[in-house]
Amino acid sequence: MTHALVLLLALLIGVIAGLRALTAPAVVAWGAFLGWIDVTDKWSAWVGSWITVAVLTVLLFVELVTDQLPKTPSRKTPAQFLTRLLTGAFAGAVIGSAFFHTFSSLGAGIIGAVLGTLGGYEARSRLVAANGGRDLPVAIGEDVIAVGGGFLVAYLVSLL
Repeated sequence: MTHALVLLLALLIGVIAGLRALTAPAVVAWGAFLGWIDVTDKWSAWVGSWITVAVLTVLLFVELVTDQLPKTPSRKTPAQFLTRLLTGAFAGAVIGSAFFHTFSSLGAGIIGAVLGTLGGYEARSRLVAANGGRDLPVAIGEDVIAVGGGFLVAYLVSLL
């Protein structure tokens, strides 16, 4: 049962990467730093260092700001999509590493990133249309869901 739950959490962190590419690595770094994700003596131990946490947190804030800019490309462009796949894979692998399920969790993170990217795009497009074309409130709501959901996933790892 634990392997299935690890894969579910890796999938969910991938969904978070699909919503906001740098949120997933940042929250798993925070999870490792706070001891929620046990990466002690594993390949992923470096993720929990304060330097990694600091760098990824700065990148997360930069992403949250730049997402609000009108010239920000769609998450479905090849470069944006690939970035989400890579960060979802990485974040899923870090979660999986805590339970020695790195590679299957990497795959779950990729699948989650695809779901989050396409589903997030569709949901945001529909919500903006329903909101009279106003994107900012929808984008901020998506930010809150991505960051809050990411931290929830990282915390849930500690319960396994």
